[in-house]
Amino acid sequence: MLSSATFGKFKLYTIETGEFRLDGGSMFGVVPKALWSNQIAADEKNRIPMVGRCLLVESVQTDRIYLIDNGCGTKFDEKFASIYGIDQSRQNLSHSLEFHGFNYDDITDIIFTHLHFDHCGGSTYYDDDGELRHAFPNARYHVTRSHWKTATRPNAREKASFFDHNIEPLRDSGRLHLNGEKHQFEEGFYIKTVHGHSRGQQLPVLESEYQQLIFAGDLIPTAAHVPLPWIMGFDMCARNTLEEKTEILTQAAEEEWLLFLEHDHENEMITVEQKNDRFQVKDVFTLNDV
Repeated sequence: MLSSATFGKFKLYTIETGEFRLDGGSMFGVVPKALWSNQIAADEKNRIPMVGRCLLVESVQTDRIYLIDNGCGTKFDEKFASIYGIDQSRQNLSHSLEFHGFNYDDITDIIFTHLHFDHCGGSTYYDDDGELRHAFPNARYHVTRSHWKTATRPNAREKASFFDHNIEPLRDSGRLHLNGEKHQFEEGFYIKTVHGHSRGQQLPVLESEYQQLIFAGDLIPTAAHVPLPWIMGFDMCARNTLEEKTEILTQAAEEEWLLFLEHDHENEMITVEQKNDRFQVKDVFTLNDV
């Protein structure tokens, strides 16, 4: 579902880039399948359904148009698509932008939570001659300085998530901006930086007069990941993730933050509450309900 809302000095639009599947065990780490499969059912290959749900932010005060992440893109072969169950037949980046009245040229800024392939693959594409092209010719690319160092010099465990055909065009574009860990794009729009999943992951936060919305990225990829111990096996430092989730969920529960979920196949946005020292989903909704 493609939804939209006015949020303070911003207009927000849900951008769906397609569906894919990842191994359920990897998505839930030490949590037994007997537990996580009650929340999200796996297929015959033990994969769970996921989406690439991005957020388009149109600023009323500056006229800038920000896109937070851009999905897997199209630079993959049949084998890769089969392994990850990629399906862009129902929703994709082009269709979502067009649905909301935008095109690639309109985007002034792309904010990458991080540079794993399912978050930045849509930045470039191969043309009919096999040449690599930028999909967003007018956009500045925003990555934290600490994450850029990780993405360009990854350790052996994380290396498989970074693809040269995604990273190198950003480096060579002349439009790459490396943010500090407390960067503010404009009034009411800033980032929180976390390091558990991948060093330097930036989670954009938007403020209205009464509420805050956080793009939860891979800190809390689905509603099933709200309980503190439910941490992905993909995370580079689970202990950091645990501490970061505790801090952000505590604030989100106390201040009724809106959490925008990037990978949840069924749930676009949630609020959370804390009961008996445990966090749980309180309400589920979309941007249309804001």
